[in-house]
Amino acid sequence: MKSLPVILTCIWLATSTNAQDGGGPAEPNFAAYYEPWILDIEPNAPGYTLPLDLGVLINYSQMDAEFGLETVKASIEQNGFVIIEHDFGSFDPNRDDIVEPYEYLSDGKLPLFITADTLLHLYHLQFEETLKWTEQGQLYNDIRDLTTALFNDSLVLYGECTGDLKEAARRNVAYLCVAGELIGSSTSVPEVVSGEVAGELAKIDAHQGFAPSDIFIYQEDYSQYVPRSHYTRSDVLKRYFKTLMWYGRMAFLIKGHENWGPAGDALISPYDAKIQTLQACLLAVSLNRKQVGNRSARQIWDRIYRITAFYVGLADDLIAYDYLWALDRVFGQEYALSDLDDPNHLHQLKSELALLPAPRIFGGTGDLGVELPVTQETLDEILDKTKGMRLMGQRFVPDSYMFQNLVFPQVEDYEGDINDLPFTSVITPNGIFRGYPRGLDVMALLGSQLAGDILIEAGDTDYVNYRLRFDELKAGFDAFTVSEWNRNLYWGWLYSLRALLGEFPDGYPNFMRTQAWQAKELNAALASWTELRHDTILYAKQSYMGPPYSATTPPPGYVEPVPEFYGRLLALTLMTEKGLRDLDALTKRAESELNWYKDLLNPLIEIAKKELTNQGLTEQEWEFIKTFGDYLEPWTEIGQASTKTILVADVHTCSPEETVLEEAVGKVDLIVVACPQPDGSAFLAAGPVLSYYEFKHPMDDRLTDEKWRELLNSPNRPERPRWYRPLMR
Repeated sequence: MKSLPVILTCIWLATSTNAQDGGGPAEPNFAAYYEPWILDIEPNAPGYTLPLDLGVLINYSQMDAEFGLETVKASIEQNGFVIIEHDFGSFDPNRDDIVEPYEYLSDGKLPLFITADTLLHLYHLQFEETLKWTEQGQLYNDIRDLTTALFNDSLVLYGECTGDLKEAARRNVAYLCVAGELIGSSTSVPEVVSGEVAGELAKIDAHQGFAPSDIFIYQEDYSQYVPRSHYTRSDVLKRYFKTLMWYGRMAFLIKGHENWGPAGDALISPYDAKIQTLQACLLAVSLNRKQVGNRSARQIWDRIYRITAFYVGLADDLIAYDYLWALDRVFGQEYALSDLDDPNHLHQLKSELALLPAPRIFGGTGDLGVELPVTQETLDEILDKTKGMRLMGQRFVPDSYMFQNLVFPQVEDYEGDINDLPFTSVITPNGIFRGYPRGLDVMALLGSQLAGDILIEAGDTDYVNYRLRFDELKAGFDAFTVSEWNRNLYWGWLYSLRALLGEFPDGYPNFMRTQAWQAKELNAALASWTELRHDTILYAKQSYMGPPYSATTPPPGYVEPVPEFYGRLLALTLMTEKGLRDLDALTKRAESELNWYKDLLNPLIEIAKKELTNQGLTEQEWEFIKTFGDYLEPWTEIGQASTKTILVADVHTCSPEETVLEEAVGKVDLIVVACPQPDGSAFLAAGPVLSYYEFKHPMDDRLTDEKWRELLNSPNRPERPRWYRPLMR
């Protein structure tokens, strides 16, 4: 495994070199803006010894009268300070302003202690505000203009190209249409991509987590598209956030394989990998050839990237200039777009792209699983599967890289007390792993011995390879020079925090040389780091823990093997279709829905039959099972009310008692089943099942679905049938 400095240098230099060779701008030397400050004194502060004699405090009575110190004086004696909660009166009833307390204290003629916390918070405010003003006042318009320009060029290319290049151009139209809808451009959605665009926008709006992308095929985490941080403060910022998240996360992947999927050898098929590589090439070419007013699309991209790189850093993924570099290597300066579709040329192009670095942070692309046991080779393969171009990729930030290397799979099985699991643990079918990093990991790597001690005491280091990975990271970060620490504002902020995290030497006041003060500074650093992550949430590439798979990975699922039942439903569907047609009552919508249902039943019948006869399924049948939820989407489009399970019907009236018999369906339950496999093993699978109720009810209050819903959610809801209860747990 390469050391951290080598990895970071490779990324930095590769991006710079490739961009320059491809005609891009030279890598900005932001570190040149940083001028180191050197402490030129020998600390030797006067002071008291600890424990402190309160009698030496000349204003103890005054401060005690203001703050009631008698109950905490032992802490003052022991450490030289104490932290208390206090109501600052009318100044700040919510205690959420770090400036107003100074005014409060001044008005009370009380001595001020100006804290590092105050200065850290003020830095956060100016960092965030300047970034926000730039985004709202300039970058929003730039990204909207860039989106419109690339969209228009993709439409032209779609009209001009043929074969696979035409499909690549079509998908780019869809990709840029999504961005256009998010940013609020005036472009309309062409019919040829309307379904894919609508699907992506629906998932972005729902932001419910991982789902397969309509355009990119692989799984995307749509929960990331919820505007947060300062991006909630205006509609412009909300739009900007969603658009940059789209451009930052969606990758045009290079690698494809017949065995594709989250647990496969690639995230997409060879065909889709070809199309996505062509898409990236076409977008890179469009940056060069498209003009927006007096600027080229490339100049707009350069400006956005350069400004955001100054704040946060360089992209962790390949950029358009990397593809221009590869195109230049294969074709030289003169070539026709049709040359891209030649198999030999495409192979050469992919060979050149393979020379470029893979991402170093797994950002959740494809919801990749990790096959056990873990090796360095499998870890590299994970990142290689996500290699490709992102139009405005999220940035490599050091703390995300720390996290990436301090959770599964880099850090493996838990070795501590299973009866006292730590905060970082996650229980999976394959064991207990380090599924969560902690802010303390960052602080320990930045130099806080106290943070490391807390992690050890809490059991958060009791994992296979934790110490190995931590030591590798520590050696790497400790080797950086001042210039390397200040390559952009993000890194520089972290570098500033390091000054708070070490032990203060002789010559500093004694209260600062206590462990209690170290804890106070650690708290301040963690709070400030939180503000840093808050301010850069759109750009900083977030680390993910992928789900672990055993060496014998379970199949995607199982169909309840009742082919006769499915066959009867199919026959009934055909009967319905024929009867309605003969009666001239078959509407286009009804015909479409019936055809959809038939298309759903046919593969279910075949799969169920194979399961009952111990036959293996085809790759297409496995894919059908895995993406079954996608097949149900047309049904949900019929109308939200029609898909709800909570409903009721009175089926019999008993006049003597003035009651009716109600039959009802309630909330969906979940069933977990041990499903057999051809080799004699089994696996657990889970799915939804309906719930059933039967009860009497006054006839003068025959239940509607809405009233049944209210009853079901009330303490007076009826019980399940007695015969069913033994099945419930």
